[in-house]
Amino acid sequence: MTVLVLFTLGALWLGGRIDTALAGERTGHEGLPRVTVHAGDTLWEIADALAPEGEAGRTVRRIMDLNGLAGSEIRPGTRLYLPEGLIR
Repeated sequence: MTVLVLFTLGALWLGGRIDTALAGERTGHEGLPRVTVHAGDTLWEIADALAPEGEAGRTVRRIMDLNGLAGSEIRPGTRLYLPEGLIR
């Protein structure tokens, strides 16, 4: 029960931060969902809220690769593209 509540809260938290791609922006990531990083956010928390159970580590790596990140450090205001198929 607790896991379900935490998962639901995480999904709601992340859903409130999802940002749609701006019209006219030309990148190789057109159409992908993205999230804006806020103070206190971590890449692990973002991935954990999106990933299937037990897949957060893999999702962190996918987000890092997609956004060209050398490490897991992220800064407030950064917009991160998210792997396709994670947002429902």
